[in-house]
Amino acid sequence: MTENKIEDSSAPLIEHLAELRTRLIRSALAFVVAMVLCFIVAEPILEFLFQPIATILQERGEDARLIFTAPQEKFFTLIRVSVVMGFMVSFPVIAHQMWRFVAPGLYKTEQNAFLPFLVASPLLFLAGASFAHFVVTPLAMRFFIGFSDVIPAITNLVAGTSSDAAPGTNNELQTVFLGSVKESLDLELKFIFAFGICFQLPVLLTLMGKAGLVSAQGLGEMRKYAVVGILVLAALVTPPDVITQLILFVVVYGLYEISIQLVKIVERRRAADLDEDEMDLDDEVEDPAE
Repeated sequence: MTENKIEDSSAPLIEHLAELRTRLIRSALAFVVAMVLCFIVAEPILEFLFQPIATILQERGEDARLIFTAPQEKFFTLIRVSVVMGFMVSFPVIAHQMWRFVAPGLYKTEQNAFLPFLVASPLLFLAGASFAHFVVTPLAMRFFIGFSDVIPAITNLVAGTSSDAAPGTNNELQTVFLGSVKESLDLELKFIFAFGICFQLPVLLTLMGKAGLVSAQGLGEMRKYAVVGILVLAALVTPPDVITQLILFVVVYGLYEISIQLVKIVERRRAADLDEDEMDLDDEVEDPAE
């Protein structure tokens, strides 16, 4: 009889592990298929990612080209692009598989509460990645590439020479931007992931508010600490230029304020649900038929 009880109790665990294995296999297959498809069009994707650099170089009257310094660099760069884009493309399938595994263990109210955040999270990441690509990257690249013109101009101004002199006429060492494919992609992906992850702040804080871990009042009182934390975060995840750090700080702090308002909405709904439950309980107590 004891053996039967042990077997009965282990059966659900085995079923859950089998279900998890099935979901993981489907997620892995979706990722591999998406990665292969993205590798086929990796070159256009790479050109799209490098478009801000190309635009800035064209504005400067230079050739819009990047170089690779090792025979395998371009190939492995395309592999990296395929892996990153493959994960982004397959994420809806992966999220769906994980949801199908977790959802049966949740109450209906918990499913209704969690599902909107599952949908909002990839949309916010996409918004952050788009903001990084179309706004932050051009500003940062314009600053970094244009910085090579600032120092010579200041030097010429101090020395009293003309900045219009032909390159090399004073036997000076001339520097020119020859961007590496690998390094340029690293910088672009750093921007995309930094802003994509930071855009998850409303989802994270709202979920914590639903769980009762944070409150709108507590978040409001923590503003000064949040400002310091965001400044440190901006210094860590962005290149060392003030413009990009300031943009990230303004965006993340704005998301922090939005999160406070979302937590307030969650608290008001929770209070309304509690009042409704108390009214229903009072009606049941006062009902003589009960």
